[in-house]
Amino acid sequence: MNVYDGQRIATMLNKHGFEQTDILTDADIIILNTCAVREKATNKVFSALGRIRQAKKPSALFGIVGCVARETGGTAFKRIPDLNFVLGPQSYHKLPEILKNPDTKLLNIDLTGLEKFDELPQMEKSPAVAYIPIQEGCNHCCTYCIVPYTRGRELSRPFEDIIKDTIHAANTGALEICFLGQNVNGYKYTDETTGKIYRLSDLIKETAKLESIKRIRFTSSYPTEMTDDLIDIFKTEPKLLPFLNMPIQSGSQNVLTKMNRPYSLDLYIDIVDKLKSARPDIQISSDFIVGFPGETDQDFEQTMEIARKIKYINSYSFKYSPRPHTAAALMKDQIPEAIKAARLAKLDSYLNELQRAFNESCVGKTMECLCEGPDKTGNHIVYRTPYMQQCIVDAPKDMPVKQLVKIRITDANKASLRGEVIN
Repeated sequence: MNVYDGQRIATMLNKHGFEQTDILTDADIIILNTCAVREKATNKVFSALGRIRQAKKPSALFGIVGCVARETGGTAFKRIPDLNFVLGPQSYHKLPEILKNPDTKLLNIDLTGLEKFDELPQMEKSPAVAYIPIQEGCNHCCTYCIVPYTRGRELSRPFEDIIKDTIHAANTGALEICFLGQNVNGYKYTDETTGKIYRLSDLIKETAKLESIKRIRFTSSYPTEMTDDLIDIFKTEPKLLPFLNMPIQSGSQNVLTKMNRPYSLDLYIDIVDKLKSARPDIQISSDFIVGFPGETDQDFEQTMEIARKIKYINSYSFKYSPRPHTAAALMKDQIPEAIKAARLAKLDSYLNELQRAFNESCVGKTMECLCEGPDKTGNHIVYRTPYMQQCIVDAPKDMPVKQLVKIRITDANKASLRGEVIN
């Protein structure tokens, strides 16, 4: 979601005569687009703001947008008095107001629903991967999660608005559509005129009709929202990539209950089995939280066991981080940092083994991959496989780089693949 927000902010400022620069001291306006999922991320924001304050030219405006802005609100101005604006994730379209009145302090952390989607200008040229938000907020209220506070309750965008965005992306260069939402597979929109109910599967079917769109994916999914119609479309729609991020967070039923994630391990495993039955080549990634309040050694071992059973090909794992406005921050039996760190190291080590094993299993295979662009050296081109693996290919000599190509995988390690383009 932050990638999408950053792109739309840049487009909005382009319309006001600004151009992007990578040189901090040249910038006339500096914007930190922020995430508040973990405490560490919030702390990094204010450390960065302190450095920016010292380095920027005196006349430059600077501030924060996104979830940290919503989390901290007006207190951000107390921590960094020089800040010019603090705008929440549903109000960053108000940014041009500070351009009209640069001597004022602009604070807006209102949860305005879907207003920003009507206000933001369309991108004139889309990147190869177009991120299309289909809903905002979340109703699940996991006890560790700050999203319901920073993003609000769940709201689904009108079906026709999303399709218009998708068509625009297709017409301006996109080859892949990635549907976004805090609870993306919970998308549900009822047309007031016809009474028809639209779901994510309907968006995928309609998008697949666009000839120029070659790949479709979505993130991030909640297990209980993985309905049969969505599972079935993995079987029938070849443009839908055989890859799904479906966070389990913990392999312990006791911990899941404390997290207010109301699904059983059996249900989760059954969903994975159904997905693999519908699409035998599908692979699953996950998110994990270790050291949740009250997590025992046995609870943690159950997390290790679910990782062994599912064999996730790529996962994100974190130590539990208490967040304001969440129930878990007030729970007893907070786990000491040393124990959390040891458990995370053990889980990460095994998840890395799984990722390396899957990457190595791809050697010798040919995959259709999407170009991300040159690496930092300029000597290689970076592609993404259908499983979101990074694949590095030698830059072609005196030849244009094609955006979508077939690549034979020649080597692999934990982090990436190497390959050669098949002409």
